[in-house]
Amino acid sequence: MTNEHYFSSTPESDLKLRTIHATIAGVERELFTSNGIFSPAHIDTGTQVLLSNVPAPPPGGNLLDLGCGWGPMALTLALESPHATVWAVDVNERALDLVRANAKKLSIPNINAVLPQDVPEDITFMSIWSNPPIRVGKAELHNIMKTWLPRLENDADAWLVVQKNLGSDSLHSWMQSEFPDNFVFTRASTNKGYRLLRAHKRAQEAR
Repeated sequence: MTNEHYFSSTPESDLKLRTIHATIAGVERELFTSNGIFSPAHIDTGTQVLLSNVPAPPPGGNLLDLGCGWGPMALTLALESPHATVWAVDVNERALDLVRANAKKLSIPNINAVLPQDVPEDITFMSIWSNPPIRVGKAELHNIMKTWLPRLENDADAWLVVQKNLGSDSLHSWMQSEFPDNFVFTRASTNKGYRLLRAHKRAQEAR
């Protein structure tokens, strides 16, 4: 990789497509990845921790993979909830192309791989799964959380996996102080140096 980051919108390096084998929804599958994206050689440890510890997704509605990369979470959501609409969101257009290619390869029709600004504003989510891009910096990370967590439906959960030594506990504390009382933040599990954080949005009580 050149000086680009996986959160670059358009990687500068020439595309070098590759195939890997990875277990998605309990089955080993052949999938496309490439250079210029996050964790192109395998499913990264944080994503593995989330996938191993998160409950089954809701069977329908809109589901969000926030920061989808080449798509392991989005593909899992779509295969486990075939009647749901899965939104795979990333700023990296090469990653989005790979999600689309993998969805086509696996004959998955229910994934929309789009840039953040292309998600309709009236869409709300029954669940959000995310391995957020911590290295974008604290200010941008906080902006991402403030943009997407309010779009949870009432009585719905977001699941965030964050490496402990990259600030999972400080993010947890910030969310508790920043969001209104109808959000409840808990540490669901700790594994391999990662925290799985749960954000639950309750219905606000009528005043």
